[in-house]
Amino acid sequence: MKRQIIDRGVHSAFLLIALFSITALSLIVIFLFLEGIPILDHVSIKDFIFGVYWYPTDEPADFGILSLILGSVYVTLFSGIIAIPLGVMSAVYLAEIAPSKVAEIVKPIIELMASMPSVVIGFFGMVVVAPFIQQLFDIPVGLNMFNASLMLAFMSIPTICSLSEDAIFSVPAGLKEASFALGATHFETIIKVIIPASLSGICTAVILGLSRAIGETMVVLMAAGGAAMIPGSVFDPVRPLPASIAAEMAEAPFGSEHYHALFAIGIVLFVFTFIFNLIADYISYKFRRVGEASL
Repeated sequence: MKRQIIDRGVHSAFLLIALFSITALSLIVIFLFLEGIPILDHVSIKDFIFGVYWYPTDEPADFGILSLILGSVYVTLFSGIIAIPLGVMSAVYLAEIAPSKVAEIVKPIIELMASMPSVVIGFFGMVVVAPFIQQLFDIPVGLNMFNASLMLAFMSIPTICSLSEDAIFSVPAGLKEASFALGATHFETIIKVIIPASLSGICTAVILGLSRAIGETMVVLMAAGGAAMIPGSVFDPVRPLPASIAAEMAEAPFGSEHYHALFAIGIVLFVFTFIFNLIADYISYKFRRVGEASL
Protein backbone atom coordinates (compact mmCIF):
# COMPACT_ATOMS: atom_id res chain seq x y z
CA MET A 1 0.00 0.00 0.00
CA LYS A 2 2.80 2.39 0.91
CA ARG A 3 4.62 1.61 -2.33
CA GLN A 4 1.47 2.35 -4.36
CA ILE A 5 1.10 5.72 -2.63
CA ILE A 6 4.72 6.57 -3.42
CA ASP A 7 4.31 5.51 -7.05
CA ARG A 8 1.19 7.65 -7.42
CA GLY A 9 2.95 10.60 -5.83
CA VAL A 10 5.93 10.31 -8.15
CA HIS A 11 3.61 9.90 -11.13
CA SER A 12 1.65 13.01 -10.13
CA ALA A 13 4.85 15.02 -9.60
CA PHE A 14 6.18 14.17 -13.05
CA LEU A 15 2.77 14.92 -14.58
CA LEU A 16 2.73 18.37 -12.95
CA ILE A 17 6.25 19.09 -14.17
CA ALA A 18 5.32 18.07 -17.71
CA LEU A 19 2.16 20.18 -17.62
CA PHE A 20 4.13 23.16 -16.32
CA SER A 21 6.64 22.83 -19.15
CA ILE A 22 3.91 22.54 -21.79
CA THR A 23 1.99 25.49 -20.30
CA ALA A 24 5.07 27.71 -20.18
CA LEU A 25 5.94 26.89 -23.79
CA SER A 26 2.36 27.50 -24.90
CA LEU A 27 2.24 30.90 -23.18
CA ILE A 28 5.51 31.92 -24.83
CA VAL A 29 4.18 30.95 -28.26
CA ILE A 30 0.89 32.80 -27.65
CA PHE A 31 2.75 35.93 -26.54
CA LEU A 32 5.01 35.70 -29.59
CA PHE A 33 2.04 35.57 -31.97
CA LEU A 34 0.13 38.31 -30.14
CA GLU A 35 3.06 40.69 -30.47
CA GLY A 36 4.04 39.69 -33.99
CA ILE A 37 0.71 39.48 -35.84
CA PRO A 38 -0.01 43.28 -35.69
CA ILE A 39 2.75 43.93 -38.26
CA LEU A 40 0.36 42.50 -40.86
CA ASP A 41 -1.69 45.68 -40.50
CA HIS A 42 1.19 47.56 -42.13
CA VAL A 43 2.70 45.02 -44.54
CA SER A 44 1.38 41.92 -46.31
CA ILE A 45 2.70 38.46 -45.57
CA LYS A 46 4.10 38.25 -49.12
CA ASP A 47 6.02 41.51 -48.82
CA PHE A 48 7.22 40.61 -45.35
CA ILE A 49 8.51 37.14 -46.22
CA PHE A 50 9.73 37.80 -49.76
CA GLY A 51 10.69 41.45 -49.47
CA VAL A 52 14.35 42.06 -50.28
CA TYR A 53 14.95 45.21 -48.23
CA TRP A 54 15.04 45.48 -44.43
CA TYR A 55 15.10 49.16 -43.44
CA PRO A 56 12.74 49.36 -40.44
CA THR A 57 13.67 52.95 -39.50
CA ASP A 58 13.23 54.58 -42.92
CA GLU A 59 10.25 56.69 -43.95
CA PRO A 60 8.47 54.72 -45.27
CA ALA A 61 9.94 51.64 -43.61
CA ASP A 62 10.79 48.45 -45.48
CA PHE A 63 10.10 45.19 -43.65
CA GLY A 64 11.32 42.55 -46.09
CA ILE A 65 13.09 39.67 -44.35
CA LEU A 66 14.07 37.47 -47.30
CA SER A 67 17.73 38.40 -46.81
CA LEU A 68 17.50 37.50 -43.12
CA ILE A 69 15.89 34.14 -43.88
CA LEU A 70 18.51 33.30 -46.52
CA GLY A 71 21.25 34.33 -44.10
CA SER A 72 19.95 31.86 -41.49
CA VAL A 73 19.49 29.08 -44.05
CA TYR A 74 22.92 29.48 -45.62
CA VAL A 75 24.79 29.77 -42.32
CA THR A 76 23.04 26.70 -40.91
CA LEU A 77 23.57 24.75 -44.15
CA PHE A 78 27.30 25.47 -44.39
CA SER A 79 27.84 24.81 -40.68
CA GLY A 80 26.11 21.44 -41.08
CA ILE A 81 28.26 20.57 -44.09
CA ILE A 82 31.32 21.16 -41.91
CA ALA A 83 30.08 19.81 -38.58
CA ILE A 84 28.26 16.59 -39.52
CA PRO A 85 31.15 14.73 -41.24
CA LEU A 86 33.72 15.89 -38.68
CA GLY A 87 31.49 15.11 -35.71
CA VAL A 88 30.45 11.65 -36.89
CA MET A 89 33.93 10.64 -38.04
CA SER A 90 35.40 11.81 -34.73
CA ALA A 91 32.80 9.72 -32.91
CA VAL A 92 33.66 6.64 -34.98
CA TYR A 93 37.35 7.15 -34.24
CA LEU A 94 36.81 7.52 -30.49
CA ALA A 95 34.43 4.57 -30.22
CA GLU A 96 36.07 2.06 -32.55
CA ILE A 97 39.62 3.04 -33.51
CA ALA A 98 41.29 5.12 -30.82
CA PRO A 99 43.09 3.35 -27.95
CA SER A 100 41.13 3.39 -24.72
CA LYS A 101 43.58 5.74 -23.01
CA VAL A 102 43.31 8.25 -25.85
CA ALA A 103 39.50 8.06 -25.81
CA GLU A 104 39.41 8.57 -22.03
CA ILE A 105 41.37 11.81 -22.45
CA VAL A 106 39.74 13.18 -25.61
CA LYS A 107 36.09 12.47 -24.71
CA PRO A 108 36.02 14.74 -21.61
CA ILE A 109 37.76 17.49 -23.59
CA ILE A 110 35.08 17.30 -26.30
CA GLU A 111 32.30 17.39 -23.70
CA LEU A 112 33.97 20.41 -22.10
CA MET A 113 34.05 22.15 -25.49
CA ALA A 114 30.29 21.55 -25.82
CA SER A 115 29.70 23.68 -22.71
CA MET A 116 31.81 26.61 -23.92
CA PRO A 117 29.81 29.89 -23.83
CA SER A 118 28.70 31.08 -27.23
CA VAL A 119 29.92 34.62 -26.59
CA VAL A 120 33.46 33.27 -26.17
CA ILE A 121 33.23 31.45 -29.51
CA GLY A 122 31.82 34.56 -31.17
CA PHE A 123 34.61 36.70 -29.72
CA PHE A 124 37.20 34.20 -30.99
CA GLY A 125 35.65 34.32 -34.46
CA MET A 126 35.58 38.10 -34.47
CA VAL A 127 39.09 38.75 -33.13
CA VAL A 128 41.13 35.75 -34.36
CA VAL A 129 39.37 33.97 -37.23
CA ALA A 130 38.05 37.04 -39.08
CA PRO A 131 41.48 38.67 -39.68
CA PHE A 132 42.91 35.29 -40.66
CA ILE A 133 40.13 34.68 -43.23
CA GLN A 134 40.47 38.22 -44.53
CA GLN A 135 44.21 37.82 -45.08
CA LEU A 136 44.05 34.23 -46.37
CA PHE A 137 41.41 34.81 -49.04
CA ASP A 138 42.27 38.49 -49.69
CA ILE A 139 38.72 39.71 -49.12
CA PRO A 140 37.49 43.11 -47.86
CA VAL A 141 36.02 41.86 -44.57
CA GLY A 142 36.49 38.74 -42.47
CA LEU A 143 33.16 39.00 -40.67
CA ASN A 144 31.04 37.07 -43.15
CA MET A 145 28.96 33.96 -43.75
CA PHE A 146 31.98 31.67 -43.90
CA ASN A 147 33.29 32.88 -40.55
CA ALA A 148 29.89 32.46 -38.88
CA SER A 149 29.51 28.97 -40.39
CA LEU A 150 32.91 27.93 -39.04
CA MET A 151 32.04 29.15 -35.55
CA LEU A 152 28.63 27.45 -35.57
CA ALA A 153 30.27 24.24 -36.78
CA PHE A 154 32.78 24.58 -33.94
CA MET A 155 29.82 24.76 -31.54
CA SER A 156 27.95 21.83 -33.10
CA ILE A 157 30.81 19.35 -33.50
CA PRO A 158 31.21 18.55 -29.76
CA THR A 159 27.48 17.79 -29.38
CA ILE A 160 27.36 15.65 -32.53
CA CYS A 161 30.59 13.84 -31.64
CA SER A 162 29.73 13.13 -28.00
CA LEU A 163 26.20 11.83 -28.61
CA SER A 164 27.20 9.89 -31.73
CA GLU A 165 30.05 8.25 -29.81
CA ASP A 166 27.59 7.13 -27.14
CA ALA A 167 25.27 5.70 -29.82
CA ILE A 168 28.10 3.84 -31.55
CA PHE A 169 29.52 2.56 -28.28
CA SER A 170 26.10 1.16 -27.31
CA VAL A 171 25.93 -1.16 -30.34
CA PRO A 172 25.83 -4.74 -28.98
CA ALA A 173 29.19 -6.46 -29.05
CA GLY A 174 27.55 -9.56 -30.50
CA LEU A 175 26.88 -7.76 -33.79
CA LYS A 176 30.53 -6.81 -34.19
CA GLU A 177 31.74 -10.27 -33.20
CA ALA A 178 29.37 -11.88 -35.71
CA SER A 179 30.71 -9.60 -38.42
CA PHE A 180 34.30 -10.51 -37.60
CA ALA A 181 33.37 -14.20 -37.49
CA LEU A 182 32.04 -13.94 -41.06
CA GLY A 183 35.39 -12.62 -42.23
CA ALA A 184 34.65 -8.89 -42.40
CA THR A 185 37.46 -6.45 -41.76
CA HIS A 186 37.28 -3.80 -39.07
CA PHE A 187 36.52 -1.10 -41.64
CA GLU A 188 33.77 -3.19 -43.25
CA THR A 189 32.28 -3.87 -39.83
CA ILE A 190 32.18 -0.16 -39.05
CA ILE A 191 30.57 0.76 -42.38
CA LYS A 192 28.13 -2.13 -42.78
CA VAL A 193 27.25 -3.06 -39.20
CA ILE A 194 28.11 -0.48 -36.55
CA ILE A 195 27.00 2.70 -38.32
CA PRO A 196 23.68 1.22 -39.60
CA ALA A 197 22.94 -0.11 -36.11
CA SER A 198 23.57 3.31 -34.54
CA LEU A 199 21.98 5.51 -37.24
CA SER A 200 19.07 6.48 -35.02
CA GLY A 201 21.36 7.78 -32.29
CA ILE A 202 23.60 9.52 -34.82
CA CYS A 203 20.60 11.26 -36.37
CA THR A 204 19.50 12.41 -32.92
CA ALA A 205 22.99 13.81 -32.31
CA VAL A 206 22.89 15.68 -35.63
CA ILE A 207 19.44 17.08 -34.84
CA LEU A 208 20.56 18.40 -31.45
CA GLY A 209 23.79 19.81 -32.85
CA LEU A 210 22.16 21.66 -35.73
CA SER A 211 19.26 22.82 -33.55
CA ARG A 212 21.79 24.73 -31.50
CA ALA A 213 23.19 26.27 -34.67
CA ILE A 214 19.79 27.35 -36.01
CA GLY A 215 18.80 29.39 -32.99
CA GLU A 216 22.25 30.65 -32.01
CA THR A 217 22.37 34.41 -31.49
CA MET A 218 25.70 35.65 -30.12
CA VAL A 219 27.94 33.86 -32.62
CA VAL A 220 26.09 35.09 -35.71
CA LEU A 221 25.68 38.54 -34.17
CA MET A 222 29.44 38.87 -33.67
CA ALA A 223 30.89 36.88 -36.59
CA ALA A 224 28.45 37.13 -39.52
CA GLY A 225 29.00 40.79 -40.40
CA GLY A 226 25.49 42.07 -39.68
CA ALA A 227 24.57 43.14 -43.23
CA ALA A 228 20.89 42.65 -44.10
CA MET A 229 21.55 41.73 -47.71
CA ILE A 230 21.15 38.68 -49.94
CA PRO A 231 24.62 37.10 -50.09
CA GLY A 232 26.24 36.55 -53.45
CA SER A 233 29.05 34.36 -52.13
CA VAL A 234 30.12 32.59 -48.98
CA PHE A 235 32.41 35.52 -48.14
CA ASP A 236 29.63 38.13 -48.04
CA PRO A 237 28.42 39.46 -44.67
CA VAL A 238 24.93 38.35 -43.63
CA ARG A 239 22.48 38.95 -40.82
CA PRO A 240 20.55 35.83 -39.74
CA LEU A 241 17.17 36.06 -38.05
CA PRO A 242 18.35 35.72 -34.40
CA ALA A 243 21.02 38.39 -34.91
CA SER A 244 18.43 40.90 -36.16
CA ILE A 245 16.24 40.40 -33.10
CA ALA A 246 19.17 40.73 -30.69
CA ALA A 247 20.68 43.76 -32.44
CA GLU A 248 17.48 45.80 -32.87
CA MET A 249 15.04 44.91 -30.09
CA ALA A 250 16.61 47.35 -27.60
CA GLU A 251 16.25 50.20 -30.12
CA ALA A 252 12.67 49.49 -31.23
CA PRO A 253 10.06 51.66 -29.45
CA PHE A 254 7.47 49.60 -27.60
CA GLY A 255 4.39 48.98 -29.72
CA SER A 256 5.92 50.42 -32.90
CA GLU A 257 5.92 48.80 -36.33
CA HIS A 258 9.57 47.95 -35.85
CA TYR A 259 8.77 46.30 -32.49
CA HIS A 260 6.03 44.11 -33.97
CA ALA A 261 8.21 43.27 -37.00
CA LEU A 262 10.91 41.88 -34.72
CA PHE A 263 8.37 39.66 -32.97
CA ALA A 264 7.15 38.55 -36.41
CA ILE A 265 10.76 37.57 -37.17
CA GLY A 266 10.59 35.49 -33.99
CA ILE A 267 7.48 33.77 -35.37
CA VAL A 268 9.29 32.99 -38.62
CA LEU A 269 12.26 31.63 -36.67
CA PHE A 270 9.93 29.50 -34.54
CA VAL A 271 8.21 28.08 -37.64
CA PHE A 272 11.59 27.52 -39.29
CA THR A 273 12.98 25.54 -36.35
CA PHE A 274 9.71 23.63 -35.95
CA ILE A 275 9.74 22.52 -39.59
CA PHE A 276 13.43 21.62 -39.30
CA ASN A 277 12.75 19.39 -36.31
CA LEU A 278 9.83 17.70 -38.06
CA ILE A 279 11.99 16.95 -41.11
CA ALA A 280 14.88 15.79 -38.93
CA ASP A 281 12.61 13.49 -36.91
CA TYR A 282 11.22 12.01 -40.13
CA ILE A 283 14.73 11.41 -41.47
CA SER A 284 15.74 9.86 -38.14
CA TYR A 285 12.72 7.55 -38.31
CA LYS A 286 13.54 6.51 -41.88
CA PHE A 287 17.18 5.84 -40.97
CA ARG A 288 16.04 3.82 -37.99
CA ARG A 289 13.92 1.65 -40.27
CA VAL A 290 16.82 1.30 -42.73
CA GLY A 291 19.17 0.33 -39.91
CA GLU A 292 16.75 -2.29 -38.59
CA ALA A 293 16.23 -3.71 -42.09
CA SER A 294 19.96 -3.93 -42.74
CA LEU A 295 20.42 -5.98 -39.60
